Amino acid sequence: MLNQHTLGNGVVGFLFATTGPMAVIFAAASRGNLSAADIASWVAAGYGLTALVTMAFSVYHRQPLAFSWTIAGGVVVGTAFDRLSLNEAVAAYLVTGVVMAVLGATGLVTRVMALVPIPLVMAMVAGMFFPWGVGLVKAFGDHFAIAAAMVGAYVIAAMLPAIGRYVPPVVAALIAGVIVVVADGSTAPDRTVTWALATPIVYAPAFTVRAMVELVIPLTVTVIGIHNAQGLAYLRTAGYRPPENAITLACGLGTLVTGALGSVPMCLVGPVTGILNLSGPTAHRWVSAVVFAVLCGIFALFAPVIATVGLALPPAFIAALGGLALLGVLQTAFVHGFKGRFTLGATVTFIVTASPVTIFNISAAFWGLVFGALVSALLERDDHRAARETG
Repeated sequence: MLNQHTLGNGVVGFLFATTGPMAVIFAAASRGNLSAADIASWVAAGYGLTALVTMAFSVYHRQPLAFSWTIAGGVVVGTAFDRLSLNEAVAAYLVTGVVMAVLGATGLVTRVMALVPIPLVMAMVAGMFFPWGVGLVKAFGDHFAIAAAMVGAYVIAAMLPAIGRYVPPVVAALIAGVIVVVADGSTAPDRTVTWALATPIVYAPAFTVRAMVELVIPLTVTVIGIHNAQGLAYLRTAGYRPPENAITLACGLGTLVTGALGSVPMCLVGPVTGILNLSGPTAHRWVSAVVFAVLCGIFALFAPVIATVGLALPPAFIAALGGLALLGVLQTAFVHGFKGRFTLGATVTFIVTASPVTIFNISAAFWGLVFGALVSALLERDDHRAARETG
């Protein structure tokens, strides 16, 4: 069962999960003034504990079920760190975990998500990730050599399947960027690498109304409506019958643990699930998830090393890597957010979410969904009627 397909797909899935997404962590850490120890705890929980869930679920269900922390949730929290402390965010993680656990245990996941049209959800994602696309462009002005090398490597790997099959475009960009950073000595000179194993921190939650309002709904929507929905779609396309309620319950209960250790909520990772299903007999693809889990567990074990290395990298490197890693997600969000029904509501959702404004000290991601849903309910009644009739 461990063959070139299961091994190769597991390794590629691991590389995807640990390259570009790390840029989201470092960007959020910068906005929240998180320490290297805080980042290390996030990495240890977000990759280590979720790896155990991945292994258990994949072996039991004989399906490639890849769990990790929510990238979209990391973007939401990163923007909120201007107003919220890490302890307030932890409290929101825990409440989100409870909400997801209840939805999974009661089987209400599908009915609850049906209340929010998918185009509005995807428009919110587009609005959240849009600054990362802009940041990729700005990286050329901040450090042209780094940005140019990374974009060039990404394009070459994407154009040439013989290269991209073994070195994914984002990994190629990472390698090219590191080479330029090392060559011109642009790492932070006051940063030293911490050679130690992971020691997660248990954070005391600070329950505040503003954190609950600002984070719980967007985090729940990003996990269930984006990551999990995408992963479940990949699995069904491959011929599996994924245990949707059990997955949602696991994400909720897992978040109660990872959240207490400083990581954003746990989810079924859509892109990685797709990678694990790229090739090989469907009966054996669960082995690729085990490979993915083992590698993520090792990665989490050395979280302090990863945290200090990441903090030494220049901002242009982080911006370029994150922008390239999220480019596909941004493209998908635009495609599914602005075609067919609910386009006016999606447009309002995108504009509000992408704006830097806060209302009542609550971030734009929450208000994007609120105003988009309100406009859609008032001005797109035909779309809502058609959606109900077609199921």
